Amino acid sequence: MTYEEALAYIHSTLRFGIQPGLSRIARLLGRIGNPQEHLRFVHVAGTNGKGSTSAAIAAALRKAGLRTGLYISPYIEDFRERIQINGRYIAPGELAAELARLLPFLNESEGEHPTEFELITALAFAYFARQACDVAVLEVGLGGRFDATNVIPTPLISVITAISLDHTAVLGDTLGQIAFEKCGIIKPGGVTVTSPGQAPEALETITRICAERGNPLHIPQIEKVQIQQEGIDGTSLLYGGQPLSVPLCGRHQIANFLTAYEALRLLPSRGLDISLQNAAAGMADVRFPARLERLHDKPLVLLDGAHNAAGTAALADAVRRYLPGRPVTTVMGMLADKDYAAGVGNIAPLSARFIAVRPDSPRALDPRETARTASAFCANTVFFDDLGDAFADALAHTGAEGVLLICGSLYLAGPMRRLVRGHFSKCV
Repeated sequence: MTYEEALAYIHSTLRFGIQPGLSRIARLLGRIGNPQEHLRFVHVAGTNGKGSTSAAIAAALRKAGLRTGLYISPYIEDFRERIQINGRYIAPGELAAELARLLPFLNESEGEHPTEFELITALAFAYFARQACDVAVLEVGLGGRFDATNVIPTPLISVITAISLDHTAVLGDTLGQIAFEKCGIIKPGGVTVTSPGQAPEALETITRICAERGNPLHIPQIEKVQIQQEGIDGTSLLYGGQPLSVPLCGRHQIANFLTAYEALRLLPSRGLDISLQNAAAGMADVRFPARLERLHDKPLVLLDGAHNAAGTAALADAVRRYLPGRPVTTVMGMLADKDYAAGVGNIAPLSARFIAVRPDSPRALDPRETARTASAFCANTVFFDDLGDAFADALAHTGAEGVLLICGSLYLAGPMRRLVRGHFSKCV
């Protein structure tokens, strides 16, 4: 089986849709020897910040000399981003070989076929076990309680990042309901860390479930933060006297990295040898695409995957805080099943020109509707069906001292990242 054939097979399982539940993946993992039972995990759920938090934890564990798996979703440009060991993507041949080993067990399975996410999750577990990872950091795909990653035994640490309203049709339409689903990853006998600044309704649910399941709950103390320097390239701070570098931009990333640091601080008590110095040094090395990522300097081109109300509010705060007075040209595309009105409403008022586009997804919002929504906040609003045309228009309207902000769905981030980097590489 070639890598291309493996990807084609994996993507063909999209036809099975999204089906919450653990029975299918448990059945498949049982057939291949339950590789997840031979691994140790840090499990990360939440609405916003779980990708950045997972990346920070994994980078620190790697710095400590531990063979560290990282499982994240979705990917930005390369499918292999989803499965990494020590910062290296799974090789094309390795992915093909792991899928080839799984196929006989899929063909023999009874009942429902595993979904795409379940198949990728099982493949990741098998790969991490075969590669003898010391620990794996797992980002939940959707929710927590019925997410395929939740088939694992009690993790070393369960992490709940910031909770807000998203995926309400599946997870519920209150913060308490959503928190309950996220807290499905909290298992008896574990330890839980949650982000500072949780909404009271979410925190009440997290606290209650931790008590019910015998988990000590740890929350970073944001009042111990002393910011030394901050800007578009990140933040330098002291946390209880410990110097920390947060290389991702925004006040929201401070909360994410403190959450990661708190989890890392607790890991020695759970059997992993990592010092606070290694934790800090590893987190300082994090590079994560589409998180207010600087793609070019003149003009300043920033790429961010903010795609819900809380995410776009954090992005808007960063733009106001770090780029005051600079004219912003925005290229934005949203999914129709998100609260796009809130997302666009957070970003369009900052824009001198707002360009609506269509993300690469069947769930994409028509750019005409995005533009209609934005026009209530920005009079200079247009839409394009072609991303190349949108980018050309954005460049034409962004001066050397201006800002070109690309944001919205992560399904937009990959194509735009390739487009931008390709354009400026030709200009060198």
